[in-house]
Amino acid sequence: MPSEPSNWANPVNRLKFQGQVPPEAIKVNVDGLELTGPLHGFGQLWEKKFSVRLSGVSATPAEVIRTWKENFPRFWPKGNNFYAPVSGLTAGDVALLNLAIPGTRYPLLSTGVMVIYADDESFTFMTPQGHMFSGWITFSAFEDNGCTVAQAEALVRATDPIYEIGMRVAGSKEDEFWQQTLTALAAHFGVAGQVQTRITLLDPRLQWSEAYNVWRNAGVRSVLYRLGSPFRRLFGGKG
Repeated sequence: MPSEPSNWANPVNRLKFQGQVPPEAIKVNVDGLELTGPLHGFGQLWEKKFSVRLSGVSATPAEVIRTWKENFPRFWPKGNNFYAPVSGLTAGDVALLNLAIPGTRYPLLSTGVMVIYADDESFTFMTPQGHMFSGWITFSAFEDNGCTVAQAEALVRATDPIYEIGMRVAGSKEDEFWQQTLTALAAHFGVAGQVQTRITLLDPRLQWSEAYNVWRNAGVRSVLYRLGSPFRRLFGGKG
């Protein structure tokens, strides 16, 4: 079925998070940044698909996606926080992410995503400058031989040389993130599903022309922001 124009976000020059920021959340590396696709990343280009069959579940693909949207943060691994705007996850929404660095359970990294597409059976995030990856990830549900399947599909490059090193050292942690997410989603429907993973290297080259992206590295900027917290509190700013 062809998508409706209303399923797509309107073009934007800069991101802006619309919503109340919880007291425990850190909001940096979101407002004022541009979106970045796979062409603008530094590292190798990967296609990653994670899927789980919801065997024995009567829920339709549309019902699965509605549940996924409404409970999106609940399915993430502990130590990672997702703050959606009040409107939920509709095309054009910008969400705030506080993420744990691989190997930790404390949300040290602040970044965001924009919902560039959303319909009844899928929704797609695109990343901003400074995010770990340049690209997008699509969450969908579909029917296969009478069984509803939930899937997360990413097309991404590491944004800069620092992230590329991290990908090569601990890239499996990112894969585990989405495997655990789909496992939690399946458990919500009462299924102890086995997550199927397919990872394909589409382009092994590094794009050295994009190495300057390191200037926007959200991990580095998040650490510097936290180190500055005592000074902001001292001078009356947010910690």
